[in-house]
Amino acid sequence: MRKSFDLYFASSNKNKYSEAKEILSKFKLNLGFFEFAPVEIQSNSILEIATKKSLDAYWSCKKPVIVEDDGLFIPALGGFPGPYSSYVFKTIGNAGILNLVKSKRNAEFHSVIAYCDGKKPVLFQGVIKGVISKKQKGNDWGYDPIFIPKGKTKTYAELDDKNTLSHRYITLGKFARWYKKSINN
Repeated sequence: MRKSFDLYFASSNKNKYSEAKEILSKFKLNLGFFEFAPVEIQSNSILEIATKKSLDAYWSCKKPVIVEDDGLFIPALGGFPGPYSSYVFKTIGNAGILNLVKSKRNAEFHSVIAYCDGKKPVLFQGVIKGVISKKQKGNDWGYDPIFIPKGKTKTYAELDDKNTLSHRYITLGKFARWYKKSINN
């Protein structure tokens, strides 16, 4: 029997989908996965990138979708890698970021969720502040082994409760509250 989903998460990143599915289940939303590898536009704005990806994803599957774009922003590096986080991770990885960051280790993780049902996409944003660790800690994906959220002493990769405090959790929570309210009207 085919599962019924409230909406789909469009991405080529199954790790992001797994986190989103777990988070949205806490809001009683059933999230399906639409494997989708968008042509990402080059932009300095993760809002613009998420908007374009959501439109492309909707027109590919013709079902309500959400996409996420996020980035690690390091003020001491002029906001780098920011919207280029995925490319930077693939090319220099966490070791490269650790080599670039010296004494000023403040960082922010930004997340944008774009919802599209064929109309103008609706955007939600979340930010969590923190610092870049001095070395990689924990075994997880992306920048999780080097990002320590504010108020914590462990990296995302070391935390058992990452999905209750991350940038993605903040953004998906905003989306879920809006979505539940909008479908009940």
